[in-house]
Amino acid sequence: MKVDPSLVHRLFYPQVPLVMAAKAGGRASAMPVVSYLSVSEKPPIVAVACSPQGFTCRLARRSRCFSLSVLDREDASALSKLATTSGAAVKDKLAQAGLAHSDGMKLKVPVLGAAVATLECRLLSTSRLGDHLLLVASVEAAYTTGGFSGFWDYHRYRPILYAGWQEGELSRYPGT
Repeated sequence: MKVDPSLVHRLFYPQVPLVMAAKAGGRASAMPVVSYLSVSEKPPIVAVACSPQGFTCRLARRSRCFSLSVLDREDASALSKLATTSGAAVKDKLAQAGLAHSDGMKLKVPVLGAAVATLECRLLSTSRLGDHLLLVASVEAAYTTGGFSGFWDYHRYRPILYAGWQEGELSRYPGT
């Protein structure tokens, strides 16, 4: 079966969404991201694709840093709220979604209290690729709250599995 080119990205699903969060000028914003990867182990470098129109992406570029957080499935509704609210419309999009946050250990980035894992990232470069920007960043700090000891323990951490955007909301696989 031939796949419509506009649907190619869906061949990569399911995907565990991360929350990308940034702050600048007294504003905090966050958004779910599913296009991300580890680029280097030594030094640890990651890359994230995001829309240049997104308020969170603009804050990350302005502040030159951001966090990436992993949420457990118990926080799936907060993740959906992040996907459906514009950061430009509120002072603190994380608080609006019911996610408490504090400053990072090394960088002035929002760290979610509910996160089971967090990466604090310093922006190294930005490249335009089609309709998205690729943000490449060094990982300045990484930590978990449990459920990870070199590998995830899926008895303790229950991932959200993103299946795409349908009818104005995040679609998840049953049981996630």
